[in-house]
Amino acid sequence: MSTIFLLQNQHKHLLNKQGEWVDGREANTLFRTPHRDEALNQMIEVNARDYTLRIKILECSLSDRGLPLLKDEDLPPLGDPSTALEAEAGQLSPEEGDSSATIEAAENQPADTTPDATPVEFEADDEADKTEAASLF
Repeated sequence: MSTIFLLQNQHKHLLNKQGEWVDGREANTLFRTPHRDEALNQMIEVNARDYTLRIKILECSLSDRGLPLLKDEDLPPLGDPSTALEAEAGQLSPEEGDSSATIEAAENQPADTTPDATPVEFEADDEADKTEAASLF
């Protein structure tokens, strides 16, 4: 059996041939190379696109069918929701800039209150309004 090199990020996800981070359960779609220097070059390219990744080169052997034989400790746990792709997909909370919650809150407030819900008193001075309107024309 020969050895190949794979790329793995800090979440234990593996790089596939399309440049995406996957859990590695489908071994035939993974990026793999028999040369360590090619893996190092690919690691630098991927890290240049996203500098927050902590990538390491994972060495593993091949099966008789040419697929990488991965150990269980090299794979992320099943059902692990923490992926870089989901973070980039943008499930934004109201604190992170989702303005729809702010708009809904503003629409539900009565018109005669300030944002802190204190009543606003309006003094109607019709004469001042008329003089101000006349001075505009």
